[in-house]
Amino acid sequence: MRGLRLYTMISHSSIKSSPRSLALPSFNSPFSSVSSFSIRPKFRSFISWRVNFLGNSIFSSKRSLSIAARSMAGDEFEGSSPLQGSDSFFRSVLRSMETIYLNRNPTAKAVLELVHSVDNDRICYDHFAFRTFGVNGHGIDSMAKIFLDFGYSQREELRFPAKKLKAFWFSPPSSIDPEGGTGISGPLPRIFISELLVDQMSAEAQEIIRKYTEMSMGGSKHAALASALGSLTWEKPSFPEFQQLARESEYAAWTLVNGYALNHVTISAHRLRSHLRNISSLNRFIEENGFKLNSEGGTLKVSPDGLLLQSSTVADSISFQFSGGITESVPCSYIEFAERLVLPQYKDLPTEEVEEFHRRDGFEVGNADKIFESTSMDQLARRAA
Repeated sequence: MRGLRLYTMISHSSIKSSPRSLALPSFNSPFSSVSSFSIRPKFRSFISWRVNFLGNSIFSSKRSLSIAARSMAGDEFEGSSPLQGSDSFFRSVLRSMETIYLNRNPTAKAVLELVHSVDNDRICYDHFAFRTFGVNGHGIDSMAKIFLDFGYSQREELRFPAKKLKAFWFSPPSSIDPEGGTGISGPLPRIFISELLVDQMSAEAQEIIRKYTEMSMGGSKHAALASALGSLTWEKPSFPEFQQLARESEYAAWTLVNGYALNHVTISAHRLRSHLRNISSLNRFIEENGFKLNSEGGTLKVSPDGLLLQSSTVADSISFQFSGGITESVPCSYIEFAERLVLPQYKDLPTEEVEEFHRRDGFEVGNADKIFESTSMDQLARRAA
């Protein structure tokens, strides 16, 4: 695939560590830049970085974190089931996922700081996104289990035939919005989980993917734990295997080296209090501050009904140590922005009375298809230029 060699050309911005850092558990992380992470970020005023590790090793216990999924339900966003179990525990899991994500992706961290700096603005997350392999139990269901167990409801399916992908999104449980809560401490995000339809890949690609997912054994039962710890549930792949997958599916190559890591978080533009609540203004602000936006299909992705507006940065790259000691730059994650406009039936509501359920919900295949390109080599090449 054109631009494959750029994996070795794209530099990874180093992440400055605070003098006080918390070492990761004893598993071997393939990412050389995340052996430790700071617990004193500059923007701790809106994101709490207290990390609650769930264990020392993905395979330290035979007990599964997975609990049987609750029934699919809820036709209306505001009618989702109330949050089950411990809210503080669930949020601490999300916070650990977010911490790994922010330390691996300096662009996301910088953008959050930047947006927050405007009028000390409140940051609310629209959704979190994950990628998976649809084989050997490692697909959507493996990551969805924890969200279903804590009150989320499975919603519509989306299909992406050209990319050999499918996805489901999950609406959060109804819960009281913490007064002034921001980031993980604010409204719970929607969840978007996609999977590669491995059976539709070439025999060579299937062999590589099955090799590592089978090697994972029971790792798929601990998808949330893997994401929270920043660990792969399989051994480090070889660089030639990564290249082989990248030639056929950049999504597959990304998932091979990033596993269950957060693919992106999304800032809810309309929930901002400053002038940046208009996504066009937010896009200009981001670009004026030196960040590259995903240009696939235009920087602003608009749903056919005109009510869902989305954009995203180009992914960061990170140094990854492959088996055999080879270290190369690979795509990591990015940050997205979404503005959901008020539905036509609520257009006459006074602005101060508009709630989230009055706005356009769900996702759009056309938008999401272009957002996926944020980790593509074409987009990373633009960033490196």
